[in-house]
Amino acid sequence: MHRSLPLSHKHSSFITNTLPRSEDIKTCQTNGKTILLSIGGATYTEGGFTSDQQAKTAADQIWATFGPQDPSSSALRPFGSSSVDGFDFDFEAAVSNMVPFANRLRTLMDSATAQTGRRFYLTVAPQCPYPDFADREMMDGAVAFDIVWVQFYNNYCGLQSFVPGAPTQNNFNFDTWDNWAKTVSKNRGVKVMLGVPASATAAGSGYLPADRLKAVIDYSRAYSSFGGVMAWDMSQAWANSGWLGAVRGSLN
Repeated sequence: MHRSLPLSHKHSSFITNTLPRSEDIKTCQTNGKTILLSIGGATYTEGGFTSDQQAKTAADQIWATFGPQDPSSSALRPFGSSSVDGFDFDFEAAVSNMVPFANRLRTLMDSATAQTGRRFYLTVAPQCPYPDFADREMMDGAVAFDIVWVQFYNNYCGLQSFVPGAPTQNNFNFDTWDNWAKTVSKNRGVKVMLGVPASATAAGSGYLPADRLKAVIDYSRAYSSFGGVMAWDMSQAWANSGWLGAVRGSLN
């Protein structure tokens, strides 16, 4: 899991890295919040799946465990009758057979949407260098993602490389990700989120105070794929007095 608070100019959502109670999930959803279950993480080392079939079987199990409850299923359900609104992939090391895993989840979610009208989301959190090392196979037109939370930190292309007022950016590469969204992504309507550290201690590099971040937001929102700001993480944002409100103001 790599982020706790994505902020959009249209809506806000919450992702948590602790196990909520069933009623907590329902309360958040009732109040318009989107709950995604993040799979992977910076310390994930299992490497994905050994075969196409194992990947699809795992997707079926994940869906039975965390998707809408099926009365005929015997799957264990830690959230009880509550279900998440989709799944997020945060892989930062090599993984195998993720395309069949992701596409199986996509099929299950789209089928549920067709039956119930409820929308489900599939998202991914690549590093800003393009193409992303861990997620490259999935993102090379193979999987239809709804949102990409690009981590513009801890890399040479992070926010610290943004040059205010420059006609072109040499390292900061939101334009590259916008081009990916429009020419490579399987879903050409995918939204690209500006992933930022929520405080100076949230990442090794890339943090900007809210007043300096505003220029990056203004630059990025000129691209039609721009979907908002994702911040890592909620605890850091909460402790960084005034930062969150100022970022919201920049988005509005």
